[in-house]
Amino acid sequence: MNGDDGEGLSYQVTPELAILIARANEILARVEPWLPPVPPRIDWQGTLTCRWRRGPLQGWLQPIERLNCPPWVALKGIDAQKHAVERNLRQFVAGLPANHVLLTGSRGCGKSSLIKALLPRLAKKRLRMVEVDKDDLVHLPDIVARLAGQPFRFVIFTDDLSFEAGDPAYKPLKAALDGSLAGLAENCLICATSNRRHLMPEYMAENLETKYVGAEVHPGEGIEEKISLSDRFGLWLNFYLFDQDQYLAIAESWVTELGGAWSAMARTEALRWATQRGGRSGRTARQFANDWAGRQGLKR
Repeated sequence: MNGDDGEGLSYQVTPELAILIARANEILARVEPWLPPVPPRIDWQGTLTCRWRRGPLQGWLQPIERLNCPPWVALKGIDAQKHAVERNLRQFVAGLPANHVLLTGSRGCGKSSLIKALLPRLAKKRLRMVEVDKDDLVHLPDIVARLAGQPFRFVIFTDDLSFEAGDPAYKPLKAALDGSLAGLAENCLICATSNRRHLMPEYMAENLETKYVGAEVHPGEGIEEKISLSDRFGLWLNFYLFDQDQYLAIAESWVTELGGAWSAMARTEALRWATQRGGRSGRTARQFANDWAGRQGLKR
């Protein structure tokens, strides 16, 4: 069997070589489905947010087609937090100094919703967002490398952030915030939410390490290590459970947003819903609004 190398030179394919080529093609056909997909080229002009996907060999940015961003006006009872975070991100998109953001506190009180609601609000100012799971923070240097040099400002968003002892994602995040010689790209900012104030479990035994020197209190090394991560977020805001009036205002806002009607009966049902769920939070108010507005819709 004769062949040509494309430059006019002929060569002979022996039966043994033909068998080898056939087997190689067969192996490639079997391996190809297991290979990671070619990372898509992101058109950030038309893409507001992506999610980092981890593959067996490398990760890639996957555009999110359907956004889950609550309306800004629907976020009630957290006016001080809204003002502080929005001001910080407006500084960031304007190319001015800004701080990394950590939102901590009670569950369901609007931490994640606040960050997500700012995306469409500042999208025209070239704000974009990349959602990264906590376990994928080990890839933070690769993610930042994909975003560096883009003419957009990127919030790297991690929801429900917390670490256990020896967690591999702890040190990359700590270094990226403040500690690495390279640092983050100037067009990247980290925003995280957590139910834990210091992002790591705290144990009574660590308090026993505290030393008292005269009138001064010196925390032990275990506590200092836990504080050292959360302390690297320049903007650190706490969220608390709502009182009854705040909860009802949030429920009314969501019922109206969903096309329902607020009434004395809705108020009574909202309070009963919160009692059954064991707490008053923004998430509980939203869940009640879904139920109430849906029931009204069925009646109509």
